[in-house]
Order: sequence, then C-alpha cells, then structure tokens
Amino acid sequence: MAEESELKVEDGEGSSKKKLIIIIAIVAVLVIGGVVGFLLMGGDSDEAPAAAEPAEEATSSVTHTALYVGMPRPFVFNIVGDHRDRLVQIKVQLLVRGTANEEAAKLHIPLIEGTLLSVFSSATVEDLSTQEGKDKIRENSLTETQKALKEITGKVVVEKILFTGFVMQ
Repeated sequence: MAEESELKVEDGEGSSKKKLIIIIAIVAVLVIGGVVGFLLMGGDSDEAPAAAEPAEEATSSVTHTALYVGMPRPFVFNIVGDHRDRLVQIKVQLLVRGTANEEAAKLHIPLIEGTLLSVFSSATVEDLSTQEGKDKIRENSLTETQKALKEITGKVVVEKILFTGFVMQ
C-alpha cells in the first residue's frame, strides 16, 4: 500500500508538470500572436497619415495601391498578312494607382477602347508575331492612352497596359 500511495503522488507531480508546460506553451503562443498583431497594426498606423495628405500630394505619390481595371470586352480585329488575313483577339487590363485613377479610367473606358483599337489596327502580322513586336504595341498603347487621358483629365491615369490574353489565328 505504501508503494501505491507513493506512485499516486508521483503521478500528481507529473501531471502538474504537464499542465505547467501546456500553460507556458499557451502563454508563448499568445505573446507571439500579440507581437505579430502589434507589428501588423503598426504598419496600418503608418498608412493612416498618408490618407490625410492633401489631394495634390496624394495623386503625385506612386505609393498608392495598384488597382486593375479590366476592359469590358476583348479587342477583336483583322489584320492583313502576306499570305492571308489574320483574326486577333487581345484582352487588356489597365494598371492604375489609387481609387481616383481607377474611377477616372472606368469613366473614360470608351475613350480608352477607341485609342487602343486605333493602335492595334495599325499593327501588322509581323509586329504581332514576335515578342518584341508585342512589346512595342503595348508601349505604343500606353503612350497613346496616357496622351488621350491627359488631354481630358489633366493627369496621367494609366501606369501600365497589360495584355492578359492574346490570340492570333
């Protein structure tokens, strides 16, 4: 009987050690979670003063969030080739910075579509057959779109034009 009571006492000490280890682990997880939460919240507080900047400074800054404005439909057009005509379909997304530029781009989608279509229709099969030619068309598209929007809005609205789909048959 004496041995059994000693065993029970030892079991009680072992379970209290287990409980202590579990409590320490829980406290460590909570402390780590608190530190991570504090660091994440600290990043948000840095952004809050930027939102309070005057509108002129906010539009000139390139630290605004990147937003993507998709054209409502793909561009489909024919181009004349040496051997035969080709049908081309290009899906386009616009990279803009900030919600003001996003709204301006959405408002002027017909102007953007017209500008892009005129640039695309001036392309040749040779232009659209190589990566260098596609890059040149993309650069021309950006330049002409920025020019057209600057005449209307007085500022650069679109930062980049992305071809998200390209098919030539």
